Amino acid sequence: MRAPPSAVTLKGMDLSRLAQRFVEIVGADGVVTDPAELRTYECDGLTAHAATPGVVVLPTTAAQVAEIVRTCVAHGVPYVARGSGTGLSGGALPRTDGVLIVTSKMRRILEVDIDNRRAVVEPGVVNLAVTRAAAADGYYYAPDPSSQQVCSIGGNVAENAGGAHCLKYGFTVNHVLGLQVVTPDGEIVTLDSHAPGYDLLGAFVGSEGTLGIATQVTVRLLRAPEAVQTMLAGFESVDAAGACVSAIIAAGVVPAAVEMMDALAIEAAEAAVACDYPPGAGAVLIVEVDGPSAEVADELAEVRRLAQQTGAFAVRVAADAAERAAIWKGRKSAFAAVGRISPAYLVQDGVVPRTALPQVLGDIAALSRESGIRVANVFHAGDGNLHPLVLYDHAVDGEAERAERVSAEIMARCLAHGGSITGEHGVGVDKSAYMAQMFTDADLDTMQLLRCAFDPRGLCNPGKVFPTPRLCGEAPGPRTGVHPLVASGQAELF
Repeated sequence: MRAPPSAVTLKGMDLSRLAQRFVEIVGADGVVTDPAELRTYECDGLTAHAATPGVVVLPTTAAQVAEIVRTCVAHGVPYVARGSGTGLSGGALPRTDGVLIVTSKMRRILEVDIDNRRAVVEPGVVNLAVTRAAAADGYYYAPDPSSQQVCSIGGNVAENAGGAHCLKYGFTVNHVLGLQVVTPDGEIVTLDSHAPGYDLLGAFVGSEGTLGIATQVTVRLLRAPEAVQTMLAGFESVDAAGACVSAIIAAGVVPAAVEMMDALAIEAAEAAVACDYPPGAGAVLIVEVDGPSAEVADELAEVRRLAQQTGAFAVRVAADAAERAAIWKGRKSAFAAVGRISPAYLVQDGVVPRTALPQVLGDIAALSRESGIRVANVFHAGDGNLHPLVLYDHAVDGEAERAERVSAEIMARCLAHGGSITGEHGVGVDKSAYMAQMFTDADLDTMQLLRCAFDPRGLCNPGKVFPTPRLCGEAPGPRTGVHPLVASGQAELF
């Protein structure tokens, strides 16, 4: 560990002294103070916001996390939890005057309990590792974000992550049975789905690290389905693909997943991973059905019929697991793939009712034409969760600002149609200014009461989720849409 100059302080405390205390807790290998190394933690997967942490600590046990938190509280130092850093809303954005607690070394699978269909894991365990640990017994973990090969279970809990199969199987909150949590005052407590009284477990999942730090997670395991069939269908337009989605749902079929990509997203995926989607498609649908073999056969036949009826010019069904993986490869790589066709991009996470999809997608296309900003659409079509990728080039004067305006307008259109500003990426820093557009002041004040009940000192991941959050106990008053990290200069916007 190389300590920076003693002039650097955290809330008035000399950084080298605080770092030395952390060395006593976790050892020298678990503390990062070198300025160059600290910069590797300055943002999560959303690179539009950056702030170099004051110090980074990498604990390996819940007891160490608790002691780190107690040390921060004792000195009035804010702290932020971080897992693999794959988040897309700036939820793990560090504080320049605070401590970043990184749980990536806490990656033990403590138990795989097939009899009770559950697994107990530490927060740094990678999502896909849970399925791999249970696969030999015929079980798996259902939530499957696109980043499941690298994202951590702790981060999934913080953001209530979903994934392609959330249409049928739900989000992280539907698969977490219990948590061990370090509270904002450094106490280790257990939250259980079977405990009487208020659903504190439900409140914690999706709280984006503002109510404490998960140090152990008990997740539900599902039996692997008897049969899985994956179909890829090419359409001339997004509207035609959308009509197919509506027809599938109207027919009473509940696929495990229904994913759509437009022409620009397909172009990016082809450039990145050569996914071999139907040439000339204006949109593709990936529809996956699973369950008992007889049921899957009937549902697949119905989905194929509806696809052809609504204008699919190419339909391909995976013959085996390898072909299934090849179909999914383009979709799973879509976010990273746009780097092949654009120097930079913003990703949004709005939700709209399925019936509003054609109108909102038309609005996005119009915004793109009017602004000259390209937008690639990748989304969970079955539940209306949009992931528009707003492409821009830093080198073009004013283009980043135009991209920001397009992104904001997309959020406004989602809300205008009765939707939400986020489906699974969270609010974090990136979308906190939109919270006042979705909720009333009374709504936000009520949410703040819950947050303050957990964290009255306001040290646990401060400045996230709420627009201009008030101190606990502060009287209600007007809010503005300017985020405090932006106003204070702690976050660098582009």
